[in-house]
Amino acid sequence: MSEHATPNVKPADDPAFQLPASLGSLSIPLIIGGLVLLGAGWGIANSIHARFGMSVYLTAFIYCISIAVGCLFFVMLQHLCRAGWSVVVRRIAENVMLMVIPLAVLFLPIIGSLLFGEGVLYRWDDPNHAVENHLPITIWAEKTRWLDSSWFTVRAALYFGIWSALALFYYRGSTQQDATGDKAITDKLQYWSGPAIMMFCGATAFASFDWVMSLAPMWFSTMFGVYVFAGSVLSAHCIISVAVYLLQKKGAIQDEVTAEHYHDLGKYMFGFVFFWTYIAFSQFLLIWYGNIPEETHWFYERQEGTWGQIALILIFFHWMLPFAGLMSRHIRRNPKLVFAWAIYLLILHFVDIYWMIMPESAAAGGHASTEGAMGIASSVLCVLGMFLFMIGMVLKIAKQNAVIAVHDPRLQESIAFENM
Repeated sequence: MSEHATPNVKPADDPAFQLPASLGSLSIPLIIGGLVLLGAGWGIANSIHARFGMSVYLTAFIYCISIAVGCLFFVMLQHLCRAGWSVVVRRIAENVMLMVIPLAVLFLPIIGSLLFGEGVLYRWDDPNHAVENHLPITIWAEKTRWLDSSWFTVRAALYFGIWSALALFYYRGSTQQDATGDKAITDKLQYWSGPAIMMFCGATAFASFDWVMSLAPMWFSTMFGVYVFAGSVLSAHCIISVAVYLLQKKGAIQDEVTAEHYHDLGKYMFGFVFFWTYIAFSQFLLIWYGNIPEETHWFYERQEGTWGQIALILIFFHWMLPFAGLMSRHIRRNPKLVFAWAIYLLILHFVDIYWMIMPESAAAGGHASTEGAMGIASSVLCVLGMFLFMIGMVLKIAKQNAVIAVHDPRLQESIAFENM
């Protein structure tokens, strides 16, 4: 039985469909404050040593870009499945997915580290790396055919080009429909969703190989792209849940988003917690069982010292606790609890990315560590700064259009949606 009465669809210009002024006014302060925090965190990290500083920056970048591309996948998947339930929350994901464009600008320091750094971030960029580490010259020559600074830059431009083109295509189609009410736009977006997702998957998988996996240039895992993807889509559902809750607290879309929608968002959060765990365990199990030195060293380093403790945190707090906490139907239908779990998982998503990247942050000849309180503080400041900058940009864009797809042909279906 329904727990709510189905409201009538409000006029497209109803104030409930606009970004509340109290949120919109935060856009510029968040952008400026985020950049200040990002600069401060990056500066502190660089004072420790250059590779640590660039590793901290890369961690913050991967965290933010993973949320943006996760939202892009969410939007394309809803069109591919012709989903009705998600229409009232899809515009949030459409705004966030556009962040692949400003984040492309924030990728320039990473490119700069390749062009001018010679191994400051990526060890394969150091011309002496193979000799100093006694690597087989023939194998290293094959590796560096792919891991080349110029070719790396071209590929990065391709990845951002694909993401940006897809994000603009779906955002413009959705907002154009707001203005014209043309139902054919939905058909067009659905028609291209299959090829779009295939392009997206290729770009996302290879970006994870290039930007994260190549930090350990002799290590490889064909599952790594799926592992990064799982965390990205989980974080996308979390950011949507947080945004919906805050919008409703400020008076927007209160009648349109109900416990039924929170229930579905909670189900997807629960499902992708399990999917992330499945991929993480499968990757570990295959490498552990194969016991090939070229493959095992990545996990070996992450089971030692502080990194081993963080691995245990991920097992107990990224899997077991949210798996148990989100299992109940009553929790998933409670907006406050869904919001709280979403915030929690966004924090653990950062811990996961930190664990992926920072064990490779050691200076030449050293062993990676968290670098104490200063190192941890710089990491938190850097990711918080970039995240706040991204949210400020999202709010700036959200002020330009309705926070809901007001003329989507499935809007009434979405408002009337009930879980079985």
